[in-house]
Amino acid sequence: MERGGYARHMHSANPHSGVTIVGSANMDIVFEVERIPGPGETLLADRAARYPGGKGLNQAVAAARSGAATAFVGAVGSDDNGGSLTAAMTGAGISTEWLRTVEGESGQAFIVVDRAAENTIIVASGANATVSELTGEDRAQLERSAAVLMQLELPMSVVEEAARVAHYAGATVMLNAAPAERLPESLLANLDLLIVNEHEALIVSGVAGVGERGGLAKASARLAALVPRLVVTLGSEGSVLYENGAELARVPARKVDAVDTTGAGDTFCGALAAALAEGRDFTAAASFATAAAALSVQRVGAVPSIPTRREIDSFQAAPV
Repeated sequence: MERGGYARHMHSANPHSGVTIVGSANMDIVFEVERIPGPGETLLADRAARYPGGKGLNQAVAAARSGAATAFVGAVGSDDNGGSLTAAMTGAGISTEWLRTVEGESGQAFIVVDRAAENTIIVASGANATVSELTGEDRAQLERSAAVLMQLELPMSVVEEAARVAHYAGATVMLNAAPAERLPESLLANLDLLIVNEHEALIVSGVAGVGERGGLAKASARLAALVPRLVVTLGSEGSVLYENGAELARVPARKVDAVDTTGAGDTFCGALAAALAEGRDFTAAASFATAAAALSVQRVGAVPSIPTRREIDSFQAAPV
């Protein structure tokens, strides 16, 4: 299935405003270690800490700190973590009117970060798994949003529904396809913008050869033919932007000393949504998001590392 033209997308006449995130909220338990342990191996951590996280929450905080009026649609549990996650959202200025509290445990993520800033993550969905459909209030919020950003840590049924509702209402519909899986054509048909990293591009496109540059080029071309706009993030190498099936631009990353890459992709996505919602063009929005991600890797923890609008603007204005 190919998508042609971009006349209806980005909705220059869209009267709506702000960013709504439809996504997950987890409590991150982070262990800092010398190296990632192998199977059957036990290591002593240098440090352990707990931070609010989850792709949805991280992206919502990034959007809010980037200057967007931000709302969150999702769920937390009735446990102590649920209260902490809710407080983290309200503290960041995120509207939690559409946040559900359900009986049971909140989502959790167990993260191991080594001294080279690489990480491994295991997620227990908890309350996130209960968000299988939207309420009438949820749908009304999506309909008045300028941009709606989703990920794949909620059930696919609600991701598809949110994309359909937001698309019909004229919002800019964005999906960060993580954790990566093949996407239904019915979901792709309602997207304005798909965001993937190198690994996710290979999985979502169905192209074999993880880590092979030829495979990535083939995967990117295949995905670019399916959605009006595509961003493939390349970590320290920046990102590649595609529009209407063709490469539009390459956005280089700033050289920084990385401490922890956890949440860098989420920071990019949330900042990108905020920049697009306020009317920046695609390339300028991606440059803004790239700066935000570069700042985030210089601090430990997903939410604590997400920069403010003032920090991003200052970083972009500084000489390279």
